[in-house]
Amino acid sequence: MSIHSVSGKRNTVFIILVASLGYFVDIYDLVVFSIVRIASFQDIGIAGEKMRTGGEYVLNMQMGGLLLGGIIWGVIGDKYGRIKVLFGSILLYSVANFANAFVHDLHTYATIRFIAGLGLAGELGAGVTLVNESMHKDKRGYGTMLIAAIGVLGALAAFYVAEHFSWRKAYIVGGVMGLLLLFLRLGTFESGMFHKSVTQNVAKGKLSMLFNNQERFLRYLYCLLIGLPIWFVVGIFITQAPEFGEALHAPVALSAGKGILFSYLAISIGDIIAGLLAQVTKSRKLAVLIFQISIVISCFLYLSSTGITEQRFNWLAFFMGLGVGYWATFVTIASEQFGTNLRSTVTTTAPNFVRGALIPSTFLFEFFVNRTNIITAGYIMIVLLTVIALFALSRLKESFNRDLDYLEV
Repeated sequence: MSIHSVSGKRNTVFIILVASLGYFVDIYDLVVFSIVRIASFQDIGIAGEKMRTGGEYVLNMQMGGLLLGGIIWGVIGDKYGRIKVLFGSILLYSVANFANAFVHDLHTYATIRFIAGLGLAGELGAGVTLVNESMHKDKRGYGTMLIAAIGVLGALAAFYVAEHFSWRKAYIVGGVMGLLLLFLRLGTFESGMFHKSVTQNVAKGKLSMLFNNQERFLRYLYCLLIGLPIWFVVGIFITQAPEFGEALHAPVALSAGKGILFSYLAISIGDIIAGLLAQVTKSRKLAVLIFQISIVISCFLYLSSTGITEQRFNWLAFFMGLGVGYWATFVTIASEQFGTNLRSTVTTTAPNFVRGALIPSTFLFEFFVNRTNIITAGYIMIVLLTVIALFALSRLKESFNRDLDYLEV
């Protein structure tokens, strides 16, 4: 084996490590609000009857930041490089984390979560794009699988930090981790595909290219739609566990924090299973199909669990998390559907648009809650979102083993 070959493998391993740890901090920051929502709201004086709707407001502001940030960082990644996104995004959300530790009212809280969302938006897309472009086409699924499997363990870290420290210190810990990781990234380098695209006279990171061609637009839309159920399960069924538990007549209040712990542990396992399944079957679509079906089954079990105990909830949170564990495969599919000059834009916007889709999903959920009840609304939403996701999946072409060294024109 040549020196260059050994060096190349070491560089690839380092890129995967940096991207994985970045996603670890990213997930920590994404879920820490869901874990400390009640404690932080009580501390800043939010009334009990406003806990749920106030939580939706703050979470939607964070998702709005992710939505806008996905566009900004995606374009930057294609125009100026994936590495610049990895540095800029983590700096922004680390600073926002520190600021979150000093809020004293709901609107400031929401505004800073919006800024944090802007920063968080660039992390996963840039990391996955860089890894996919640096690995052999037969093996890149393993790279993104490791990013997600390691990254989602950040939720476990968020739970344990919140259990042992105040909610304000939990945000400070997130900021410190981000700044430490910033220094580790000094050794990263750009992918050869990006350097090659720089020398070619073609539009890069041009958002309008996703909408000025019908075939390309539909390809992009279907990429987004296959991920719709993921964040609804996490953002509504898990985050609002206390409210669902009350509606299901749980003997004790259900803990959203424990729900996050068990669901994200399962998401990590699910990402590994989905990645391995895709590698073995050589089909990412088949892996996603199996996981989407399991989402419906686990959510129906949850919504029908009258008298749900804390133990049963923990198990169901685990199974729901396992169902949405195709997150890394979903992002990989989006990355593989587009050429180098649009790949960062798509890979960064797709997961953030899916996260941002929680905003209209929440409004629609509330519409059904007000006309029926929280349980019936849950049934309606998970069926609706899964049917849309399955249709979108059927319209996408299989992307496993596709050569990514090409341009969109």
